[in-house]
Amino acid sequence: MITIISLVAILIIAVVVINSIQQHKVKLEKDKRAKASRLKLIINDNEELLVNLMNIPPSPLIYEVLCKRSLNTIKQMKQAMPETKNINSRIKEYETRVKAATEATQKASGNNDNFSLPGDEKQLITILKTIKKVRIVLRSEQSKGTIDVETFQKEDQRLDLMQLKINIDTLIKRANQAYSNGMTGSARQFLEKALNSVSSSSLQGAYKEQKKEEIEDRLQEISNELRNTNAEDRAKKAKSEEDDLDMLFQPKKKW
Repeated sequence: MITIISLVAILIIAVVVINSIQQHKVKLEKDKRAKASRLKLIINDNEELLVNLMNIPPSPLIYEVLCKRSLNTIKQMKQAMPETKNINSRIKEYETRVKAATEATQKASGNNDNFSLPGDEKQLITILKTIKKVRIVLRSEQSKGTIDVETFQKEDQRLDLMQLKINIDTLIKRANQAYSNGMTGSARQFLEKALNSVSSSSLQGAYKEQKKEEIEDRLQEISNELRNTNAEDRAKKAKSEEDDLDMLFQPKKKW
């Protein structure tokens, strides 16, 4: 009787252990797939950033950082799911790209910051999104030790200045369009927004001071124009009221 009870107990324990092992395997597989999905998203997002970099002034360092990010992510993918198709060829591809990017960074004498504002609104939005995403990636990579603090700050300030230029130049462009359409009040509002943006920026340099002075001068011109227009309107109104009074009190004609 005791033997039967012992066997039953052993069977129950065995079932519990086997079930626990099976659940653990399922959890590991689920976690592995979740990690693989997350890594795929990073790779796809990085690929999109690399493509969109063509829309902004080039920076060999940023290109190198993004290539290294993709390479490291693909290597993590191989560890998580070594059976992934073409994983080894993709690693070799990015190793080649990283090598070329590193050589380009070492040869680069400086960044080309010349930037022309695109006329297409959608393209402008894409550029702004790209800059914001790149800044987030750089901050993340700097926290991992991929790039040093000084280099990160230099690149981040360059991108910050680029964002400021896009914002200010877009507002000035809209102000000029509004002014051309006779919407002087709207033009002043756009310029006031531009002045607020450039004044509140923590960046320092010739661009900021130059644009601030330019916007202030333009606002002064518009204010003077509006003041003169209002004075003319008041004069016309006063003249109209004076004519009405003259007609009211003039001697009646005898018929």
